[in-house]
Amino acid sequence: MSRRLAEVAQKVGVSEATVSRVLNGKPGVSEPTRQAVLTALDVLGYERPTKLRGERARLVGLVLPELANPIFPAFAEVVGGALAQQGFTPVLCTQTAGGISEADYVELLLGQHVSGIVFAGGNYAQRDAGHAHYERLVRRNLPAVLINASIESLPFPRVSCDDEVAVEQALGHLTALGHTRIGMLLGPADHVPSERKLGAARAMAARLGIELGDDRVTRSAYSLESGQAAAARLLRAGVTGIVCASDPLALGAIRAVRRAGLRVPQDVSVVGYDDSALMNCTDPPLTTVRQPIEPMGRAAIDLLVGQIAGSAAPQDELLFEPELVVRGSTAPATTA
Repeated sequence: MSRRLAEVAQKVGVSEATVSRVLNGKPGVSEPTRQAVLTALDVLGYERPTKLRGERARLVGLVLPELANPIFPAFAEVVGGALAQQGFTPVLCTQTAGGISEADYVELLLGQHVSGIVFAGGNYAQRDAGHAHYERLVRRNLPAVLINASIESLPFPRVSCDDEVAVEQALGHLTALGHTRIGMLLGPADHVPSERKLGAARAMAARLGIELGDDRVTRSAYSLESGQAAAARLLRAGVTGIVCASDPLALGAIRAVRRAGLRVPQDVSVVGYDDSALMNCTDPPLTTVRQPIEPMGRAAIDLLVGQIAGSAAPQDELLFEPELVVRGSTAPATTA
């Protein structure tokens, strides 16, 4: 007990006596100090006293599918900063292959009595994935916000980049450069953002009179290596431009082009999606569609904090417009 008092007191910057008063429910402690002590208990991994366990901590879970794609650490930085400004402490949960699942993280966060959870990519975007842990959050009435497109049945606020506009920008750029044989390198078939991108691409291709058959659409896991293998199939179909669903997929596509003895952008143009860190430093610098992560992340926290304060959660989707960033991986088509 004395060790716990000392650690919590040091973490908060108060006396052990103050910590003891909070743990024993005694008066004489300001509400901000009381909340800081309870948050320190949660952060240090100590269980709250039984009589305090019903209260939610000023902790917010931030659940990410991975850290390999630089867009997710970028979201974590924005969301974490916005939470800190509102007086909350983020608890970062990232999945690894063969590691703790998203559902397991939800259980852990519920055990920590978090005030809410922000998901930036996850099972909610995949139709065939497990969704029972989201239903638990609904039953517990725990505030949550989803960043980017979700299956329709989940009753959480969503803050999304407009996938349809993103594809229209990418395809419009390539067709303006004279490309007519364009391939789409997308995520899994049950991935909602990829569904939206493909729907928009096919509608635009029909308007432009460009063929976008099944041989010009390929699916991939979201990794550079998978993107390289999938892009190789598009190259065999004779495409001169490739629109990718993420920047790592685009880097994989560039590698596939070079392995085929071709050049980017002289022979094949490549467009990414996200504008994640260092994409202006690749060889060549990557043309990509930028997600507006700063306003998206801040909007997500505003929605979450509103729910925590008792406001009704809006059920509609808040769409943010992306921006095409033209660099060196696209060029005019050399063949018709």
